[in-house]
Amino acid sequence: MIERFAAAGGETIAVARNPPETPHATHFIRADLVDPAGVRSVVEAAQALGGVDVLVHNLGGSHAPSGGFQALDDASWHQELSLNLLAAVRLDRGLVPGMLERRQGVVLHVSSIQRRLPLPESTTAYAAAKAALSAYSKALSKELGPQGVRVNSIAPGWIRTSAADRLVSRIAQAARIDEAGARQRIMEGLGGIPIGRPAEPTEVAELVAFLASNRAAAIHGAEYVIDGGTIPTL
Repeated sequence: MIERFAAAGGETIAVARNPPETPHATHFIRADLVDPAGVRSVVEAAQALGGVDVLVHNLGGSHAPSGGFQALDDASWHQELSLNLLAAVRLDRGLVPGMLERRQGVVLHVSSIQRRLPLPESTTAYAAAKAALSAYSKALSKELGPQGVRVNSIAPGWIRTSAADRLVSRIAQAARIDEAGARQRIMEGLGGIPIGRPAEPTEVAELVAFLASNRAAAIHGAEYVIDGGTIPTL
């Protein structure tokens, strides 16, 4: 996403726990957004740079154990909610007021199709947290729209990231099959992907760039699914 905004000439701020191997951002802030102190450091640094016009929150993931709902203790639930919901809430609370002062801005939250298609064996808490993020995004859009700030969310399906590639490799090794067969197993586990492949990160970045642009000036309070047709219903 940073590359896409940089290619369009935007001044960008990237936030992560570790610096990227190939930096493309104008500014980099090292912080853990799960930690409230990390969020405060990001807000202070961004404000010192003049604030932000577009806020894209794509932090997320699942670290809970497999085994269904009985395997999830309070610590697991708190961890998933902190990572997939509260980090976005805290970042918005710190950076959106500057947008409201200028009466313009865009907030984009990256949710997940698992809010509609949860995998009960291993991602119940993650799916519930992402469902909460989508509901929060809708509520935020109702509040901020009249004040000039647009809010939308994006729900990706399976995206071919480096983490997804590592998962494919682990499945292939464990099942003693090739990686093509491992990818097929993942797609079957999702109920099938009609286009026959995961989406590429660049394809998600194009959607983000569009929703952040003036071309999408009338798009507000919506959630855009990018999953290759995985969700079988409207």
